[in-house]
Amino acid sequence: MTRLRLGVNIDHVATIRNARGGPHPDPVRAAKMAMAAGADGITAHLREDRRHINDEDLASLLREKLPLNLEMAATEEMLAIALHARPHACCIVPERREERTTEGGLDAAGTHNRLKPMVAALKKAGILVTLFIEADSRQIDAARSLAVPVVELHTGTYHDAGLAGDRAGVARQLEALRKGAREAASLGLEVHAGHGLTYANVGAIAAIPEIVELQIGHFLIGEAVFAGLDIAIKQMRAIMDEARGVS
Repeated sequence: MTRLRLGVNIDHVATIRNARGGPHPDPVRAAKMAMAAGADGITAHLREDRRHINDEDLASLLREKLPLNLEMAATEEMLAIALHARPHACCIVPERREERTTEGGLDAAGTHNRLKPMVAALKKAGILVTLFIEADSRQIDAARSLAVPVVELHTGTYHDAGLAGDRAGVARQLEALRKGAREAASLGLEVHAGHGLTYANVGAIAAIPEIVELQIGHFLIGEAVFAGLDIAIKQMRAIMDEARGVS
């Protein structure tokens, strides 16, 4: 199998910074370190309430010409920002102000008509468009209908089942992700995956042959507190490569 790409989400470096105010720690510095440690790209979620990454962070990341994947809600404000900023990629995600983190996949099927002009505008601007969805046939079909080139499958429920010690749940979620990845790839979609991935659970996801990229953030930033960001990323990279059977 081919080597998996790794996108590192640096949102929670900004979360730590914002807890106290001031400029430290700097998410742009973290993004540069991540790339030096072996990341293939940087992900940042500009939320409506700017709880972590803010507009200046986005501008700074773009000035550094980093390969940026901008996570964004399907709102007119975020569409305007994306069209002005023109990052390498945009991943449209669901967003609720009261949630701690993204709680599930986007309902691409239920919001098809609202998403269609947004996807078209982003594509016209030369931005690679991804939809963050559940590994569900209805959502995958909607992504194909919307003519997006990439889907990112939500792995959070798989993570939660493992955290709860629910082995049967882990097996069910893993099979759903395998099936969803096969289905999406058969329709010509590039398949990514992410949310809640750790050293302990990433191997089974990395071994799914249709998946070409993983998005990992919170866990890596947490591990960086203990080991350093470069070591955390290199360890994750090694586990991914081992699961993929590449050296």
